[in-house]
Amino acid sequence: MRNPLSERTVGLKPSGIRKFFDIVSEMDDAISLGVGEPDFDTPWHVRDEGIYSLEKGRTFYTSNAGLKELKDEIVHYLDRRFGIRYHAGREVLVTVGGSEAIDIALRAMLNPGEEVLIPQPSYVSYEPCTILADGVPVIINLKAENEFRLTAAELREAITDKTKVLILPFPNNPTGAIMERKDLEAIAEVILEHDIFVISDEIYGELTYNGGHVSIVNIPGMQERTVLINGLSKSHAMTGWRLGYACGPEQIIAQMLKIHQYAIMCAPTTSQYAAVDALKNGDEDVSQMREAYNQRRRYLLHAFRQMGLECFEPYGAFYVFPSIQEFGMTSEEFAERFLAEEKVAVVPGAAFGESGEGFVRISYAYSLENLKVAIGKLEQFVEKLRRERGK
Repeated sequence: MRNPLSERTVGLKPSGIRKFFDIVSEMDDAISLGVGEPDFDTPWHVRDEGIYSLEKGRTFYTSNAGLKELKDEIVHYLDRRFGIRYHAGREVLVTVGGSEAIDIALRAMLNPGEEVLIPQPSYVSYEPCTILADGVPVIINLKAENEFRLTAAELREAITDKTKVLILPFPNNPTGAIMERKDLEAIAEVILEHDIFVISDEIYGELTYNGGHVSIVNIPGMQERTVLINGLSKSHAMTGWRLGYACGPEQIIAQMLKIHQYAIMCAPTTSQYAAVDALKNGDEDVSQMREAYNQRRRYLLHAFRQMGLECFEPYGAFYVFPSIQEFGMTSEEFAERFLAEEKVAVVPGAAFGESGEGFVRISYAYSLENLKVAIGKLEQFVEKLRRERGK
């Protein structure tokens, strides 16, 4: 019998995150600090709008690109919150989460063999989506001493005559790193010099803790060569609604729309109506969640300092990325032992790329009470490892 499978798909590595989730799901009393999902419920006024849309029988397809009301509200939201302006009718596409937007942006922009620069550690889907789009992933290994920011020198060194796209994953999952305006201005010079394009994944843009988020689209000359990816999963606690969007140059969005038409048709109608309300009336919800995350972030950093665990201060998303290099084991070995001995799950840094080795990702999208219990167990575990090493 002929092999029914695609060699390219078979060759993809499964997500390194899921392994630990699967183990935790079968363990009694285990605490997971691994899920990148808000612990807040979707605000009631947003849920009510979704329920109302069902009661009114709004269960039909929308236009492929999304409800006009939602696209208008996305444009208003981006202008109000980040000072970025788009044309709702030509430069906005509503997608099934930010993940679909990443996938179809790469497929719309790449020809076979063209290179995509992927700073790592970063979200696990960028590399496989590049491969599935016939592109060639080129990894830029970010460094802890630079607070895992992308520097202009690192970018310039990675560019070849085949480079087409830079993925810009900030605020960053898993490190929590951000890029400030001066960082973006420096890399923008390199991007313009080499005439490459950007996919800027800003799904955590609302979750920054040292001032407002700055998009690379805010830098002169960058809007016309950037596809901005965003959504409501993280900012508005709407992961299961699967509602994201892409904004960018009309010529790119038009090609993304074609792929979206054939593969998806349209984002879920109920979710689109709920998203209109979330963007229009949800600023206070976002502010309250951001303050709660910041309180947890500060607690974790203080706890790490108390136990002598090295960790740079992250100013974005809801992750910390402490170093476990002192213990002489891989990040996977650390995570496996921590789970087996203390029943707490964290994600090995290596799941996010080779440069994540020696670190673990801890999510603080959990209540402060749960974090305190988990950190108590982490302190016990760290002390045990230090005793074993004679320190």
